[in-house]
Amino acid sequence: MNNAVTILIAEDDKGHQLLIRRNLEKAGICNKMIFFDDGQDVLDYLYGKDGNSKIENGEAYMLILDISMPKISGVEVLERVKKDAWLRRIPIIMLTTTDDPREINRCHELGCNCYITKPIEYDSFIGKIRSLGLFLMITENPSVQKE
Repeated sequence: MNNAVTILIAEDDKGHQLLIRRNLEKAGICNKMIFFDDGQDVLDYLYGKDGNSKIENGEAYMLILDISMPKISGVEVLERVKKDAWLRRIPIIMLTTTDDPREINRCHELGCNCYITKPIEYDSFIGKIRSLGLFLMITENPSVQKE
């Protein structure tokens, strides 16, 4: 994965945040990772509380979103980002325990690039995150360009 890509990770479970970071690093991902505890924190970063986004024009980002988060759900964040002319190029991976086919279809219809179901079992969860890390190593990500 291009080291310039900043990985934004919205996950409200601190234990999962730690496991995600640790196992992406074990898979060889050394990119900058920024964690958010809820959907509102993600939107505040993307758009700024005062309208000043922390997203830098010309930089590449990837967003990993849990669906079930406090304040604003991952689906709502996905929908807002994919409707935004400036941010819609950011690849979004849904990483969640929700395996309802209707929810999976809805996320794809809204524009998610990938949907991964988190296993409940610890070892399976670790394996999925490491596989995600390997997947991320071979992806190319567009930069954000203001129009």
